[in-house]
Amino acid sequence: MRVIVNIDVPDLALAIDFYCAALGLKLNRIIEDDVAELTGASSVIYLLQHPGGSRPVSTLSFTRDYSRHWTPVHMDFVVDDVAEAAKRATDAGATPESECVAWRGSKCITFSDPFGHGFCLIEFAATTYGAGDAGLPPYSGREHK
Repeated sequence: MRVIVNIDVPDLALAIDFYCAALGLKLNRIIEDDVAELTGASSVIYLLQHPGGSRPVSTLSFTRDYSRHWTPVHMDFVVDDVAEAAKRATDAGATPESECVAWRGSKCITFSDPFGHGFCLIEFAATTYGAGDAGLPPYSGREHK
């Protein structure tokens, strides 16, 4: 299975500039003037231009709102150096929303992009979260059936 990421944005050019500058992604192509394909991460990221106030799907009554918002699903970008990545993101226009938090062998800082989307920059000491202080083995995936 492959995973791709779609991000709704009101201004495609501004979004391309932000994500390329903040995260070092590369614009691969523009599709039909309102979709940008960005590469350079483990998943391809598509920026989808949709105006504020438009409806994401016809079966829901709410509309897109690009003020700061929260959704239970958000992106975490794994970086080699969270302090360096945080400076780069902030210089590109990201808004920091937390101090650096250390947890189970990770360091994480939360941000919002210029369109209100939350995201995290995470640095791992190993490949993912460790056992931490609980003395528990790392989750293997076998515990959940």
